[in-house]
Amino acid sequence: MTDPRNGDGGRGGRGARPGRPVPALDVSGLPVAELRSGADVAPGLSPRAFLHPVRTLGGTAVTEAFPDDHRHHLGTGVTVADVDGSSFWGGRTFTPDRGSVMLDNHGRQEHVRWREEAPDRRVEELSWTGPDGGELLREERTVSAAPAAEGAWVLRMGTRLRNTAGRGLAIGSPATNGRPGAGYGGLFWRAPIAGKAPECFGSAPGGEPELHGSRAEWVALSGTAPAGGPWTLVFAQTGTERDPWFIRAAEYPGVGTSLAWDEVLRVADGDVVERGWAVVVADGHLSAEEAGRLVADLPG
Repeated sequence: MTDPRNGDGGRGGRGARPGRPVPALDVSGLPVAELRSGADVAPGLSPRAFLHPVRTLGGTAVTEAFPDDHRHHLGTGVTVADVDGSSFWGGRTFTPDRGSVMLDNHGRQEHVRWREEAPDRRVEELSWTGPDGGELLREERTVSAAPAAEGAWVLRMGTRLRNTAGRGLAIGSPATNGRPGAGYGGLFWRAPIAGKAPECFGSAPGGEPELHGSRAEWVALSGTAPAGGPWTLVFAQTGTERDPWFIRAAEYPGVGTSLAWDEVLRVADGDVVERGWAVVVADGHLSAEEAGRLVADLPG
């Protein structure tokens, strides 16, 4: 098995070691999500902080790290494909002239300190540095876990990205570099792949093709873990900004928000980009009506 710290771009299996863990987030004393530093992730996968595994209250894992199809997918966290030419997404970079190629442009997120530490809430300060070691962004990331209705729980994740580069920064994506529909980069959740693709639905009509790129109030994936546990994830953006959804279901199961769907996001020196989402984590296959009710009943 390929070691995750090997930056050769090879393929690794599910057993790869996904970073150094710290104490888990709890819901009423039950561990539901492990926080990982990513310090031992391969340089070519853009080392970064992430949560994995995240589990339902029934114990089913609903994140995946180092999957065979995309080794740089690491559970759930904040990951951006292009910050002034530096990749914090990992893997290959889409270029207008050569397509997707492996470049020596990978940045890393490094833990600075914990601002808050509690069993159900953590606030972490992170430094985003480019390949040359210079800091581009300083992040304050908040993650919290709380009970939700009908035996589910909710993970809230918020990020405040401050430009500390001493110059303006351009946040882009493969889409802004010429690959239509590939506007990924922001909050991202990689769910476990199984023999059957998960169902995709949301507050707006349609499935993956219609919801991808939309600003629906909420979107959901409902699938079955490789070991057989049924699960549903319901994603809703929080705060004042609403980005387009990046959704994959048929190719692999993943949901994210897009900071740069089809236009570069320009951030002046010292300015802050702030985003957040709430993700309902439930056992079972929920209907659209049940998912919508869970979102509506989320505590403020």
